[in-house]
Amino acid sequence: MPTIKEELDRRRLLYSLLMPVMNLYVPGLERGKGLYFLFVKSETRTPGGLLARPVLTSYYKSDHFKTRPYDPYNVYTSPNEAILCPDSFQSMYAQMLCGLLQRQQVLRVGAVFASGLLRAIRFLQLNWPQLTQDIETGALNPKLTDPSLREYMDKILKPNPELAECVRHECSKDNWEGIIARIWQNTKYLDVIVTGAMAQYIPTLDYYSGGLPLACTMYASSECYFGLNLNPMCKPSQVSYTIMPNMAYFEFLPHEPDSFGFPRASPPKLVDLVDVEVGKEYELVITTYAGLYRYRVGDILRVTGFHNSAPQFHFVRRKNVLLSIDSDKTDEAELQKAVENASRLLREFNTSVVEYTSYADTRTIPGHYVIYWELLGKESANSPTDEVLKQCCLAMEESLNSVYRQGRVADNSIGPLEIRVVKNGTFEELMDYAISRGASINQYKVPRCVNFTPIMELLDSRVVSSHFSPASPHWTPERRR
Repeated sequence: MPTIKEELDRRRLLYSLLMPVMNLYVPGLERGKGLYFLFVKSETRTPGGLLARPVLTSYYKSDHFKTRPYDPYNVYTSPNEAILCPDSFQSMYAQMLCGLLQRQQVLRVGAVFASGLLRAIRFLQLNWPQLTQDIETGALNPKLTDPSLREYMDKILKPNPELAECVRHECSKDNWEGIIARIWQNTKYLDVIVTGAMAQYIPTLDYYSGGLPLACTMYASSECYFGLNLNPMCKPSQVSYTIMPNMAYFEFLPHEPDSFGFPRASPPKLVDLVDVEVGKEYELVITTYAGLYRYRVGDILRVTGFHNSAPQFHFVRRKNVLLSIDSDKTDEAELQKAVENASRLLREFNTSVVEYTSYADTRTIPGHYVIYWELLGKESANSPTDEVLKQCCLAMEESLNSVYRQGRVADNSIGPLEIRVVKNGTFEELMDYAISRGASINQYKVPRCVNFTPIMELLDSRVVSSHFSPASPHWTPERRR
């Protein structure tokens, strides 16, 4: 997405409004710190020589962030040296260690996405013995080799056996329910995005936090920052965002799903920000200062009310996105292509994929894609082996977009893809179930993504074998030309 230097000024303005709003609901935040897990990602250059990198990486590496003025409401436990460290393990380790060292000062815990905070908790589960050893001895883990990071940590890391024993006591328990509140006892809320695809993580966050409030503070994307939540302590299902009209020029395309797939008689007309109607759904369209003109973001929003004269919107869903674990977004066409590419490996066994569907399994940390396959084999004595089906998993991953593959390879934010082979006739049973609930037999189509519990239970009860990708897909930060 194109951006310009002045855009950072607008983003900093939006960031500067978050804590004053939050302080209306949670007073006293200036007396503590925030434990936020923030990371930079790989950079590359376009064929024309322009720097290309994720929007948050661009912000964290800018002077707007690195030389930001002191603000008592916005003090992090993580130093810039840890946030800007390109090695994800070293960055996470240092940020977790700093958070433990300053645990009594932590009043809020967060990450950009809910999935990122859960990865941090999983990291603590795997690495608490070494972390507590560092705290106890005052000697930093030798795996941290980044010079600027070591220099900073050497200044603040001193032997603290009492703190080490406290952390060890909590982390060594088998039950990790409420671990966030148990270690960071002064935490008042979690600051994470849990709307849209991230809503699937709410039960897990509630488990690890002991039911701490979840605050969704802002609404933004790579293309543009949009607005903020003026009632950040409301339930996630009730979150509405107030659009900031100085961020871009906003228009809205009325969203009314076509009945039976027939085209509209005439395309809907764009609606200005001041003309949206409560209760109606719209697709967000933006014209940005950086050069996007009437760009369809792909977000479907519902108008919930007004703050003074400013409309407020509830995020309904991403348009056409089937699967998402972290920042990845896989649509139906991409999933279809991945299945087609992987199914070629079955040809020598005279086997084909009859039907398939999918879901994003967030019960594991990190979450992963699950693809259900119903296979038709012409030779029962020559069925594809476990190894072949594992290679099918890898072939699917190789076919998915670079954001997915980066999450698998560099960020470890997505787990290996899984194919679950189901019994013959399973998808007929799925259709029968849908028809029994009122679906039309003439218009029924197999859903390419499922999240309705009874349907998932039906599919899982018919699984005959499960296979995981045996390796990571190919990904490098270099841009393909």
